[in-house]
Amino acid sequence: MKTKTIKTAALKLAVIILTGLAVPVFAQTNDLRFHALVLAERGDQHEPFVAAALAWLKDTATNDHFTLDVFENPDKVTQSFLTNYQLIVQLNYPPYRWSDAAKAAFQDYIEQGRGGWVGFHHATLLGEFDGYHIWPWFSDFMGGIRFKNYIAKRASGTVVVEDPTHPAMKGLPATFNIDEEEWYTFDKDPRPNVHVLAHVDEASYQPPSDIKMGDHPVIWTNEKMKARNIYILMGHHPTLLKNEDYKMLVQHAILWAAGQAKTNSVSQ
Repeated sequence: MKTKTIKTAALKLAVIILTGLAVPVFAQTNDLRFHALVLAERGDQHEPFVAAALAWLKDTATNDHFTLDVFENPDKVTQSFLTNYQLIVQLNYPPYRWSDAAKAAFQDYIEQGRGGWVGFHHATLLGEFDGYHIWPWFSDFMGGIRFKNYIAKRASGTVVVEDPTHPAMKGLPATFNIDEEEWYTFDKDPRPNVHVLAHVDEASYQPPSDIKMGDHPVIWTNEKMKARNIYILMGHHPTLLKNEDYKMLVQHAILWAAGQAKTNSVSQ
């Protein structure tokens, strides 16, 4: 009888312990803030940056309580498919090689504000490339621009913050340096059609370059769209993921575009 009593007590204790352990797990799985779709360009010259960015994004997703689903092309993109996501991260994937169905779904997502969008670097490779025609709607989305040129040998440059009150820019210094970048130029200045958050000081290029725009926005948002959206031109070299200012910018941009406030320190 005594043995039975001891076994019963032990069983009750085990249930209590297991129940206690289960509570944080349940809370954690229900603490997800949003789901993000990452459209990543793999295998080309940007692969080192994309690989480093994905590793950092996975750590950031864990720390900031959101999920990532990574795709290497937009083949699955439809309106119903995008209802699963509150954010699209266009990680250097270019604005071509999209099916008509994917284009229509993405356009609806942005115009109707069905989620947010953060685009990097190659997302503005707008023009005639690899046998594909320019996507006119995407060009308008980016301020009516077409890709013109870039600093192929790469250069460092000083980024000048123009709107420090924007949630994506909060906490950043007035200027910060970006190394090893392919500074894209466009056929026209997007400024008249978008809200510019930062520009690059072309006089700061090292080594100096003759490839310039004059006024050269590098971070902007199109406020005509219902979706929170932000484009970040810098996204070529993996050393960017060792730049604390850049990581802060990207983290803030992601959380703002997803409709979330910044939580804690930048993921390392």
